[in-house]
Amino acid sequence: MIERFLNRARSGAPRRLALILTLGLWTLAMAAFGQAGDRTLRAGDHIVAVVNSELVTAYEVEQRSARLREEVRRGGGREPSNDALRTQVVDALIDDRVLVTYARDSGAKVDEAELDRAVNSVAAANRISVAELRKRLAAEGLEFARFRSNLRDQILVERIREREVQQRIRISDTDIDRYLEQQKSTSAAAVELNLAQILVTVPDGASESVVAERKARIDAALARVRSGTDFGAVAREVSEDGNRATGGTIGLRPTSRLPDIFVDKSRDLQVGEVSAEPFRSSGGFHLLKVLERRDGQAVRVQQTRARHILLRTSAQASVQDAGRRLVDLKRQIETGQRRFEDVAREVSEDPASAPAGGDLGWTSPGSFVPEFEEAMNGLGPGAVSAPVLSRFGVHLIQVIERREMELTTKEVRDQARAALREQKFQSAYQEWAKDLRARAYIEMREPPQQ
Repeated sequence: MIERFLNRARSGAPRRLALILTLGLWTLAMAAFGQAGDRTLRAGDHIVAVVNSELVTAYEVEQRSARLREEVRRGGGREPSNDALRTQVVDALIDDRVLVTYARDSGAKVDEAELDRAVNSVAAANRISVAELRKRLAAEGLEFARFRSNLRDQILVERIREREVQQRIRISDTDIDRYLEQQKSTSAAAVELNLAQILVTVPDGASESVVAERKARIDAALARVRSGTDFGAVAREVSEDGNRATGGTIGLRPTSRLPDIFVDKSRDLQVGEVSAEPFRSSGGFHLLKVLERRDGQAVRVQQTRARHILLRTSAQASVQDAGRRLVDLKRQIETGQRRFEDVAREVSEDPASAPAGGDLGWTSPGSFVPEFEEAMNGLGPGAVSAPVLSRFGVHLIQVIERREMELTTKEVRDQARAALREQKFQSAYQEWAKDLRARAYIEMREPPQQ
């Protein structure tokens, strides 16, 4: 389990390299890269490694190890030995230093306005003003200038990572031809379904009595549908998913982009029919209705126009604060206190879409990372998602509208290229990070003699 937490910081995993959104004695002080750029040693501290122009100190190794142990304990995992944990943490900190020093030397810049937005987001996420943030940082012994510098490093690393990893990915025309042939030969990709669902959620670790109560609720919903009540009306009243406002309608999409269990449970249903019995998934109990079924065509695609609010996170900072903040913002949006686009302009940390109210424009399937697209595809027009974690941070997503489009041959191939790039991103990132480390100056230091 320790390896899983460490890998968030040095792999292409969704929680890598972003902005701190929590306050804590060393969470803020160390930012995402420990004390990147801080060469001051404390009393009793010593240098563990020199990486290019940066230090890895014994103190921060101990601090990160302690946090990881706490994560493992909370997750119910088995703690590793002290030696194994220390080796893994030192290795991860070296990777951090390699990335941040390379990003600084790349010549990329972060302007002051972008950095100000990042600082404002940290303060807002903790429900304090920037002035109060300064006071808390000072109380924890961290200069505000150092804090801004650490945030700047994180933005630089993310920017350089995305640019250089994408440049390493090569997609040939042969790759695209092969991908399109595979799509044509896959039966799941040749059928599109428009489903509606009624979902009654079951909390993780729910007691038998809670499970029984939720099962009774879905059974009652099925009974109402069988007695003639409109499925959409029951969904709007009972369902607990993001599409309840649209009568549970998920929207027309290829079966390859639906959960396998939905495809399986709807396979024998005719258009207009409802599941004979509720079925259970990891999320809860479901009822499905088939609204439409059609053969898929390679040049037809459902495009989505969506908008989002992005809060960035890091491997060393819990995503819980970002999630809680987005839950609060979602409540304000859904109750009409604020408009989604106004919130996006104010707090979103996506510099490309924030000025436009988070609007991402019209996009075809495969335009976004899978975790984002999966959540977006599960929303009806106007619906707002729960917080969604991706490699870029935590998102709140709203679907504005959808449309059916005939794609040109070029658009079909561009869509295939985007899907292949996403498939290859992880391995390309790992190769890039490995190459950077191989070229870095790394000097390991022995602890001082007592």
